[in-house]
Order: sequence, then C-alpha cells, then structure tokens
Amino acid sequence: MPTLLEKPTRIEAAGNKPKLIDEYFGRVNSASTAVSIAHMRSPGGWVEPGQTPEFDEYTVVLKGALQVDFSGGSMTVAAGQAVLTQAGEWVRYSTPGEEGAEYIAVCLPAFSLGTVHRDPA
Repeated sequence: MPTLLEKPTRIEAAGNKPKLIDEYFGRVNSASTAVSIAHMRSPGGWVEPGQTPEFDEYTVVLKGALQVDFSGGSMTVAAGQAVLTQAGEWVRYSTPGEEGAEYIAVCLPAFSLGTVHRDPA
C-alpha cells in the first residue's frame, strides 16, 4: 500500500540568513536513510558553509538562481536547470542574486548532519 505523507517537516538551515527547508522524505519526516527530498527556498544573499558530503545531491532549480562553488571553480544554475554534486567533492551553495532561489534537493543516501561534513566556522 502506498504511504501518504500529510505534510513536510520544516528543517533548520545552515547559513548566514534564514532559509526554508521543507523535507518530504528523509531522516526526519519519513525516517528514510535511503533518500531525502526537500523543497528549499533561500533569500538573496544567502550563503551556507562549504561541505564535503558523503552523499550525492541532485538539485533542480525552480525559480531564481543557485550558485555552486566547487574545488576549481563555480557555476550558476538557473531556473529550469539542474546540477549533480557527487559524494566526496567539496561544494558550497549560495543565492547571491536579489531574488534568491527556490529548488528541490534530492540526496542519496539521505542527508544527515553526521555525513555532510561542513567546513569549520
């Protein structure tokens, strides 16, 4: 039988400004360790700490633009585009544009604070 999730769980985000994370599937909302799927909304000027996660992250930008810094460069991912960051590579996400960004993030295996490995503050 299919499992209905009535609503997502709001998760506290890392970064210099408040960002909304609504987890639909993952360790918190569905007790899933296999995958996490979250709807993200970050304001203009938001920057999170760099990280070297143990999971692949698939990101689809719905509105605005997401900047992705990585070892050796950076890229801008605009609405309608997607990016894959692979486990073990250093990455930092931000939304420097005035309008911020809205996007869906899928992590395999599921996101966890123990496997994200954020840079020291």
